[in-house]
Amino acid sequence: MTTTPTVLLVHGAFADAGSWSGVVAELQKHGIPVIAPPNPLRGLASDAAYIASVAAQVEGPVVLVGHSYGGAIITVAGTVENVVGLVYIAAYVPEEGESLGELQGRFPLSPLVSNLKQWTYPAEGGETAVEVTIQAEAFPGIFAADVPAPVTKALPVSQRPLATSVFDEPAAAAAWQTKPSWALVAGADEAINPEVERFGAKRAGATTVELEGASHAVAVSRPKEVADLIRDAVRATS
Repeated sequence: MTTTPTVLLVHGAFADAGSWSGVVAELQKHGIPVIAPPNPLRGLASDAAYIASVAAQVEGPVVLVGHSYGGAIITVAGTVENVVGLVYIAAYVPEEGESLGELQGRFPLSPLVSNLKQWTYPAEGGETAVEVTIQAEAFPGIFAADVPAPVTKALPVSQRPLATSVFDEPAAAAAWQTKPSWALVAGADEAINPEVERFGAKRAGATTVELEGASHAVAVSRPKEVADLIRDAVRATS
């Protein structure tokens, strides 16, 4: 008797769990259990600890799926015992001890970097921390160039900011060293250089597909193809 893993979807920066809605519908259509919790976006260690705690409370095996910065989170959180596979969607795939800044710094920076707006928020101990969002006018082209205009008009308004500290924080673990992984490279990504995605996927030995012309918001624009790769991981780990 086989057990179908639960798919746990982890969104990245400048988005929320609703960005997975098309993927969720595809997976549910095939009877695959799925959950998409909120990602705090406050720090790699703390975000990974939260996602790890969610995964650990799921009954049975779990396939972790991370988009963008969510890829770094599943890399660390994936060491939880019941996680049986990792799927990276247009994502960072760091090595243990490597920060996202170091990984990104291996390649030319994407247009995203020069189109960020800084904000501040209160942190612990009365300190002030910095977070970033994408400039509203640049959001459609950088994040979601292949998503219909009416949708991209609304997305910048609801984007969730990312704490800048995540780029300097080294990954405490790399679950892909001991667990099978899959990766989808968004060929026309303007938020993460596709070379960063290809490099991380290759280093992890991930089973990789590349979608030509796909933007960073590939889970929104191409949910069926994203779900197909996740289904491959589910089948392989059932």
